[in-house]
Amino acid sequence: MGNMLEIRWHGRGGQGAKTASLLLAEAAFDTGKFIQGFPEYGPERMGAPITAYNRISDERCPIHSNIYEPDYVVVVDETLIDVVDVTAGLKETGGIIINTSKTPEEVKSKLKGYKGGVYTIDAREISMATLGRYFPNTPMLAAVVKVAKIMDEDTLITSMEKSFHHKFANKPHVIAPNMEALKKSLSEVKGA
Repeated sequence: MGNMLEIRWHGRGGQGAKTASLLLAEAAFDTGKFIQGFPEYGPERMGAPITAYNRISDERCPIHSNIYEPDYVVVVDETLIDVVDVTAGLKETGGIIINTSKTPEEVKSKLKGYKGGVYTIDAREISMATLGRYFPNTPMLAAVVKVAKIMDEDTLITSMEKSFHHKFANKPHVIAPNMEALKKSLSEVKGA
């Protein structure tokens, strides 16, 4: 499979990991890529660990399974690091993006010796400052696009503005704060 990017999302029910993976798929589709965005369903309930996935490729993808060796992992809730093996199968040529107020150096010790890129973003602070409530999915979406270089930032912003106008047609007052969260997040990812 030529030039395929695989992403695994770890979050808790209600935090928007599934929604963020679907929004990422939609934005990548807008750039002409072939995409997959899907959750792994089980007995989910509010607060229970969930997993979602993305495949983004220049060619049609015949693979239809969970992702076991992702290029990137997105951790929407840092408490999952102690509960789930978030680095399982994670390629060292990629990276892990964690929602935390800690620096990448502070979280490395919890990542079972993972030697790839470690990136952090304080999605809680960003969403509280821009949305007035804790919705980490928009900041995490921006962070994975920035880190994995899935598309340029202007393309993401244009695609998300279109998507938010559709998604929030009955709640137009939430569009501007979500756009602000997206833009703020693009500049606040830490790591290398």
